[in-house]
Amino acid sequence: MKNIFIVFCLIVLTISYSCKKKNSDYFFEQPLSEAEKQNKRLTPEILWKFGRITEAELSPDGKEIAFVVKRYDLSKNKGNAEIFVISTEGGQPEQLTFTLASESSIHWTPDGKKIGYLAPADNGTSQIWEIDRKNKKAKQISHVDGDIEIFAYSPTGKNIYFTMRVKTDSSAQDRNPDLPLSTGRVYTDLMYRHWDTWWDYKNSHLFVATYDGKKLSSIKDINEGEPYNTPLAPFYEPTEICWSADGKKIAYTSRKLKGKAEALSTNSDIYIYDIETQQTKNLSEGMLGYDRNPVFSPDGKMICWTSMATPGYEADKDRLMLYNFETQKHTDLTKNFDQSVSQMSWSEDSKHIYFISGIHATYQVYKIDVQTQNITQLTRGWHDYTWLARKGNIMVGQKMSISRATEIFRIGEDGTETQLTFINQNIYDAISMGEVRERWVTTTDNKKMLVWVIFPPNFDSTRTYPALLYCQGGPQSAVSQFFSYRWNFQLMAANGYIVIAPNRRGLPTFGQEWNDQIAQDYGGQNIKDYLSAVDEISKEPYVDKERLGAVGASYGGFSVFYLAGHHQKRFKAFIAHCGMFNFESEFGSTEEYFFEYHDIGGPYWEKPKPRGYSFSPHLFVDKWDTPILIISGEKDFRIPYTESLQAFNAAQLRGIPSKLLIFPDENHWVLKPQNSVLWQREFFGWLDQWLKKK
Repeated sequence: MKNIFIVFCLIVLTISYSCKKKNSDYFFEQPLSEAEKQNKRLTPEILWKFGRITEAELSPDGKEIAFVVKRYDLSKNKGNAEIFVISTEGGQPEQLTFTLASESSIHWTPDGKKIGYLAPADNGTSQIWEIDRKNKKAKQISHVDGDIEIFAYSPTGKNIYFTMRVKTDSSAQDRNPDLPLSTGRVYTDLMYRHWDTWWDYKNSHLFVATYDGKKLSSIKDINEGEPYNTPLAPFYEPTEICWSADGKKIAYTSRKLKGKAEALSTNSDIYIYDIETQQTKNLSEGMLGYDRNPVFSPDGKMICWTSMATPGYEADKDRLMLYNFETQKHTDLTKNFDQSVSQMSWSEDSKHIYFISGIHATYQVYKIDVQTQNITQLTRGWHDYTWLARKGNIMVGQKMSISRATEIFRIGEDGTETQLTFINQNIYDAISMGEVRERWVTTTDNKKMLVWVIFPPNFDSTRTYPALLYCQGGPQSAVSQFFSYRWNFQLMAANGYIVIAPNRRGLPTFGQEWNDQIAQDYGGQNIKDYLSAVDEISKEPYVDKERLGAVGASYGGFSVFYLAGHHQKRFKAFIAHCGMFNFESEFGSTEEYFFEYHDIGGPYWEKPKPRGYSFSPHLFVDKWDTPILIISGEKDFRIPYTESLQAFNAAQLRGIPSKLLIFPDENHWVLKPQNSVLWQREFFGWLDQWLKKK
């Protein structure tokens, strides 16, 4: 996700990076209160006591893993991240940093003696620091004018690349220097705002610098003069840039389109920059979908990346594309593999590529033989791997499940898994998690759909429980074994609800045909899939059919709005977060128009009007008859909060019991601790009011 660097006041920055306290006293574990232990149930407050592993990197010799754990102080409404190291053989993690300024973007130096990271400098900007692995002394090594957002050492250690935002256009204030206090923004093209940020006339550029082990010099802007972002906005993923094994080339991802062209296209490309010649070559020219996440082979003869074939389709299959520098040929290594790939890592001999791929709402580790293109699944089970790294014969990954937050595991060639970190074991020891079951439900078109069913802790099959239909967002995002810090299935179950979470049409990990079906059919088969799931699970004697609710965000929020006009009195309560309500107004106020063209069918002014608009929930408000809670963030530019206002206003005018929760400082997600707890309290307060017996 997007790297966000928090700037702290100068008094915080005076704290030494070398001050030490014991892990248990300072950072490593947040104890539960006696009341929380006695309750034995997950609560929103306990969720904010979880330590969150945000990133990790395997050492050059494969013997250690550096990783970052972020913890939050709910009372102070902020978090802090620290760096740890653990052996790949297991054992107690060692904490390296002890500060009040979060560290991020960790990288081992090529000799393995230090760990580089980003942290605030005395002037408040984000700079590169290094900490000695043995004596834990830290030193700032960059002093550039601006915030460094991503960086990495070359394999030789002689260079560093980093990204930083630079001004690529003039503002209204630049053109009117006599009006320095003016706040007006002037734009003449699209993409003037994106995700949660107005364009500030700056773009993220890639820089390369010489590094002598002490400081940076000979800094060059590889993208000088370009009004484009490297890597791609709005999340600026570090995996979209990489070094070649000899340290002479940098591969990077960029979508060299501006304004309207950028808003309408997913056509990003893989570029190779040669440090010696200072020349740039486009390796994916003519490939019109997303091309991202390049990784050089260790022998330097090849490079692979993820590639989508369909222009404008952000959820197309992510193919594993290979380019051979000697033959100058492209090969789709996964043309016969009906799954997407991510997190690629080469074997030392450049003969195999290890990667993560989704299958049946789980994410597993695979490997492919580059020569034969034979693919082998290594891991199995109900879990999601989200990160993968390999050095020699050592392979490690980050894994989570519906019942466990992210931890680091060592993975054997035979798929055996050894858990290395136990960041939240004290919480698991004190509370009870609900049972997760897998159900395969027959849909209206006679296909099989996987539905996760999560039960309250200490479930009693002789009782009846209220149940929640969970409607997934995306729309193409699997209901997998994810552990969410807001849409947390175990938290819903802990509040006494059976959770019904279907992998309806339009979700990945069940083949591309299943994934693609939803386009321009938002109110079609996937809505039938929702109802098939809830109707089938509601046949169980422990589900109270008279106490059903439906909840969801983004596309899931749309789903709730649409179901409100089509549910035929199945549900007694709804909750919609950041949902699409009026397709015409949403089209007119969003930012990434390639999505609207692909999923809705194009502009509403076309004749005939695209079929997708016939599913707009606002057309069916006359059939609304059920209490509804509507939530949104004012900084959401993907589905602007005015969609939620329209829905709430309509419910109020129709006399339907309804409540509106608006966060002026949140975007499509609710990220701040106290906002999140308020979100949960309103969420469960609303459900309890309408679904629990008085």
